[in-house]
Amino acid sequence: MRTASLVIVMVLVVACAAAAFATGTPSAPGAVALDAAALAELKREYARPAAIPFPPENRHTPEREALGRMLFFDPRLSGSNSMSCASCHNPSLSWGDGLPRAVGHGMKVLGRRTPTVLNLAWTSFLFWDGRAEGLEAQALGPIASRDEMNQDLDELVEELRAVQGYRALFERAYPGEGITRDTIAKAIATFERTIVSARAPFDAWVAGDESAVSPAAKRGFVVFNTKARCAACRRGWNFTDDGFHDIGLRSAELGRGALLPLEGMRHAFKTPTLRNVDRRAPYMHDGSLATLAEVVDYYDSGGVTRPSRAHHVRALGLTPDEKRDLVEFMKTLTSDDPPVSVPVLPR
Repeated sequence: MRTASLVIVMVLVVACAAAAFATGTPSAPGAVALDAAALAELKREYARPAAIPFPPENRHTPEREALGRMLFFDPRLSGSNSMSCASCHNPSLSWGDGLPRAVGHGMKVLGRRTPTVLNLAWTSFLFWDGRAEGLEAQALGPIASRDEMNQDLDELVEELRAVQGYRALFERAYPGEGITRDTIAKAIATFERTIVSARAPFDAWVAGDESAVSPAAKRGFVVFNTKARCAACRRGWNFTDDGFHDIGLRSAELGRGALLPLEGMRHAFKTPTLRNVDRRAPYMHDGSLATLAEVVDYYDSGGVTRPSRAHHVRALGLTPDEKRDLVEFMKTLTSDDPPVSVPVLPR
């Protein structure tokens, strides 16, 4: 019922572009605007969840989180003993690496950008092409990959079993299960689920603080949900549909289409979260766009026309003011996350 009402609201929004914000914020020339009721209904769709979801087969405990944190920062998980998960997923870089393409084992430049691990507790499919279903399935992939961490998983298990501190930590976290591929993956997944972006100015605005964001950002939120069509893939508090779309990039990569040979999945890549997005340049799966302004310009152009391109991706006709407002809005999704301390690793 709520979804149906939102659809009605959005139809009315497009039809009644002359409406104004209840706050008295004027719209940019030619922009769609919302009345108070429509804006309030829309903002409710972006309210933060109350708790982090954990699967019943790997419930959260402090011991599991602490163990997963240590494994995440431990370079012994790589074949060279020099690269940890945090080498590419640096908390100081919003859990990415700031590079156009990831750098793996032996300084090899890989084909895709390192995705952030922010807010993955709400994600079903991992990697740009969605080849892993769930964090437990994803956790060991980069470790075992010859191009990434280049670690033999059986050797890793033996290495960790030889560390007295790890034996005690695994026993506390997973009593009676020991150190196995499965418990390593479950511990890392547990820690990764706790990596959640903090409250941002946007969240304060959604909660009722009108002073939390600028008039330009408020206008940008409306453009985001209407004329720019961003919400077709980026609805909800995490600003992602957890899906895969061909957005028309000039790339020969099949993405999800290499795993699912369907026309609609050709050149399709995962929709990443927009949380902390202005700290995660460059953008796109291939790191081909350097700034948020470039991203907005790209979507405004509509990208490459081909049968697999998502139906909502097409030339938008955004004005310069609307583009600037969109960027200002996206900046309000950045939070002041608390500093992350590197744990003392067991010996």
